Amino acid sequence: MKVGLLTREYPPDVYGGAGVHVEFLARELRSLTDLTVHCWDAGDDAGRTAPARDGGVVRHRAAPGLDGANDALRTFSVDLSMAAALDGRELVHSHTWYANLAGHVAKLLHGIPHVVTAHSLEPLRPWKAEQLGGGYALSSWAERTAFESADAVIAVSRGMRDDILACYPALDPGRVHVVYNGIDTGLYRPDHGTAVLDRIGLDPGRPFVLFVGRITRQKGVPHLLRAARALDPDAQLVLCAGAPDTPELGREFRELVEELGRTRDGVHWIPEMLPRPEVVQLLTHATVFVCPSVYEPLGIVNLEAMACGTAVVASAVGGIPEVVDDGTTGLLVPYDARHPEAFESGLTEALNRVLDDPEAAARMGAAGRERATGAFGWDQVARRTYEVYQELLKSE
Repeated sequence: MKVGLLTREYPPDVYGGAGVHVEFLARELRSLTDLTVHCWDAGDDAGRTAPARDGGVVRHRAAPGLDGANDALRTFSVDLSMAAALDGRELVHSHTWYANLAGHVAKLLHGIPHVVTAHSLEPLRPWKAEQLGGGYALSSWAERTAFESADAVIAVSRGMRDDILACYPALDPGRVHVVYNGIDTGLYRPDHGTAVLDRIGLDPGRPFVLFVGRITRQKGVPHLLRAARALDPDAQLVLCAGAPDTPELGREFRELVEELGRTRDGVHWIPEMLPRPEVVQLLTHATVFVCPSVYEPLGIVNLEAMACGTAVVASAVGGIPEVVDDGTTGLLVPYDARHPEAFESGLTEALNRVLDDPEAAARMGAAGRERATGAFGWDQVARRTYEVYQELLKSE
């Protein structure tokens, strides 16, 4: 079976959950299929315009004539490059709107099935208009077109499946399959070293709350920073947060961090993307990991924290309740966009509850590790995805 896997992110350029998903899914699919990955190229070899091919990975760039154009238009030019390079594939599988149009065009051009994995939905992310401007209308059009025409749509949670069918009622429910995200519990496992903590300057005698994620409306970081005003004063707060969607959001985040730092000590902001082993060490030592997302199809970062044996406090949105077992592996906080203050006070209360009971936090962490190991292996994700492929090719 010759499969083309289409994505924006692929190592070494992975910055979000969708990129993590594709990285590990590709690793497992290579033993099941003849797989070629098509992704964006962030290389710096000036002047090259043809796709770069390297060991089953083809890297594509935006058309040079679109330098400075809206990001959505540049994305579409990458998609056309991908579609042109997929001749000979028997099936294509796209991830995120950045690659969905490539899959749709390849389906039409080459007469092959198109599978979409839904990591998020543009209609549920209206704040993206801040980042893309009029390009948000284009990204929304590309996603809708691809989803409604896809031969199969994979949702990463049951909650995500419900969202897909609500946003795209023209889509046949029989074409929407649930395949959970996964976690590599060999890479994400407790690391009791302290080199990273020492470098950051964390006080080993004080507990700390950890956030890891991009600075985006979706991740709810401003809510967390306001909630942190009333955190237990003994607790430290570590923010591994970078890549703001817009300069305005970056400034808002910086101002909130500075304001928080004037009222309490132990606030540590790490704006650069840390290597995975360093994140694992932070996850291991955190008393509690916090995920304040206002929209999250699954929340793979919660799985990463659980796999490292850390209790999780998270918003009860999207697929998060299917990962975080409330009261067992962590605590869930209801979110209602109409009442942000209630959400923020709920975050504070839940975080302080875990911080105040180290024994309960340890029990939650151990239960999280067990749940991540038993239910979310990437081999299971790949096998179920392969079964979707098989069903489509049999029906051809």
